[in-house]
Amino acid sequence: MAVNRQSAHRGYDIIGDIHGCANTLIRLLEQMGYRKVNGVYQHHRRQAIFIGDIIDRGPRIREALHLVRDMVEHGSARIVMGNHEYNALGYCTRARPGSGKKWLREHTARHNRLIRETLDQFDDHPHEWNEFLEWFYTIPLFIEEEGFRVVHACWDGDLIEKFKRVQGGACIDEDFLHASAAIESFAGQVMDTLLRGTDLRLPEGTSITGRDGYVREFFRTKFWADDPETYADVVFQPDPLPPEVARKVLTDEERKQLISYPLSAPPVFVGHYWMEGEPAPLKDNVACIDYSAVKYGRLVAYRFDGEAVLSPDKFVWVDVSRPEQFGYPNMEDSVER
Repeated sequence: MAVNRQSAHRGYDIIGDIHGCANTLIRLLEQMGYRKVNGVYQHHRRQAIFIGDIIDRGPRIREALHLVRDMVEHGSARIVMGNHEYNALGYCTRARPGSGKKWLREHTARHNRLIRETLDQFDDHPHEWNEFLEWFYTIPLFIEEEGFRVVHACWDGDLIEKFKRVQGGACIDEDFLHASAAIESFAGQVMDTLLRGTDLRLPEGTSITGRDGYVREFFRTKFWADDPETYADVVFQPDPLPPEVARKVLTDEERKQLISYPLSAPPVFVGHYWMEGEPAPLKDNVACIDYSAVKYGRLVAYRFDGEAVLSPDKFVWVDVSRPEQFGYPNMEDSVER
C-alpha cells in the first residue's frame, strides 16, 4: 500500500459534520485515542481534520466550537469551512449600501430556522459569537496536500486553482464574502460548488419536496461519476428522484455541466451529504464522512495513513441514539462502536 512522505510520520483523522453534537465528538475523539492535555484534545502522533459544519441544529454548538477551535489553534487539528459557517457569516453581515437588501443572507423564515439554535445558544455570549465569526474567516475552503485533499462538498480543481490565484491562498475575506452573494459571480460559484456541491435542474415542471419540507427544482450531483448515462448515475442527495426522472438520459448539455474526479487524483474527503448505512468509500479515492450525526445517525471519522486506495476498514464511528431511549431529555447520547 503506497504511503506518501507527508503522511508517513503522522496519521490524519478526518471527522464528519458535527452540527453541535459536542458530547458525541468527545466520545469519537476518545475512542480514537485523543486525550485532553492542558484542556485541549490531542493525539501523540495523529491530527484531526474537521470537514466543517460545526454549528447549527445540535444541542451543544457553543461547546463544539470551543473544542474544535482550541484543537485547531493548538495544532492538534485542522479544519475546512462548511456551508453552515459560510451561511452564518452571510446572515450576520450587513449588506453594503446600494445592494437593495439589509443582510448578505436574507433573514427569511427558512434561514432564521436554520441558524436559530446557534444564535439561541450564544444569546448570553454575544462577544464570543462575534469572535467565532471572525475566526470563520481564518478557516480555509480546502486542504490540499501531496497525498490527499479535503473540502466540505465538492472538489472542483479548475475553480480551486482560479481561487488560489485570485485570493492568494485558501481563505475568503469580507470582500469575497460580499461578492459571493451574487450566485452567478465567480465568488458565488466557488462558495456554492465547494460548500454545497454541483447540481442539475430537474425537467421543466418537476420539483422535489425534501425531508426538510423545502421544495427544490434542482438535484445534487456526484462530482466523481465515471461515464454517467442517466440522472440515476449522477444523483447524490438524501431525497431520491422520482423513478421516471431517475431514468432520464443525460443530454449533451447536461454532461458538459458535470465535473469529474479521476482515479489518478489523490484521495479526497467530503462531508455535507447526510449519508446513511455502513460507512464505506464512494470510490477508491473518494469518501464522504457525513453520516447524519445530529439526526441520530453516526458521527464518522476516516483514519487516513497515506493510502492511495481508500478502505472501508479505516472508518470509525459512534452511533447516536435518541435521548428518550435513555430518559435524558434534550441530550444527545451515543453508543460507541
